[in-house]
Amino acid sequence: MKQAGLFDAGGTRILLDDVSGKITLTPDLIDAQTAARWFRALHDGIVWKSGRRVMYEREVDVPRLRAHFRTDDPALPDVLQQALGRVRAAFGAPFDSIGLNLYRDQHDSVAPHNDKLADIIRGQPIVLLSLGATRTMTIRGKQPPRHVLRVDLDAGSALLMSWETQLHYDHAILKQRAPIGPRISLAFRVREAGKTGDGS
Repeated sequence: MKQAGLFDAGGTRILLDDVSGKITLTPDLIDAQTAARWFRALHDGIVWKSGRRVMYEREVDVPRLRAHFRTDDPALPDVLQQALGRVRAAFGAPFDSIGLNLYRDQHDSVAPHNDKLADIIRGQPIVLLSLGATRTMTIRGKQPPRHVLRVDLDAGSALLMSWETQLHYDHAILKQRAPIGPRISLAFRVREAGKTGDGS
């Protein structure tokens, strides 16, 4: 794992760039005022859905709220249209799917996982745009020596993970002890037609 910690000409931090893929962090893709406005609009205006899943042989609540939009949906909220335009322009991918996750407080989380590559167009990146409170993403190698990155995702920041990284790394937002406010994650993907999904 090559952890350069370098910055490109646009202020993007290169966290990983080797044969296992590429991960970058753009700290201020969206300015603070716009990020706060988008957060309020989505927090109050989206119909958030809870869910259930089987874990350790029993059914439990999914520890966050979720929503999903195709980008060609006539009901796509204006805030998501704006965010889509900024992310497409910044990263040059034809994103057609936006998965939303609302982490209500420090108790909400997403377990270590990788995106289901059968649902994503091969070679296309995944971009996570963060709004609201800062949460730390843990990115861990699947094979020894299991290198670990811990990345603070501030409001307005965008994390790019190349398609290849999903083969070699899991990522997670873990529960934490200290109280923290809500965070919304927008996950931009290029999906196979008809596929849906959430994000990190």
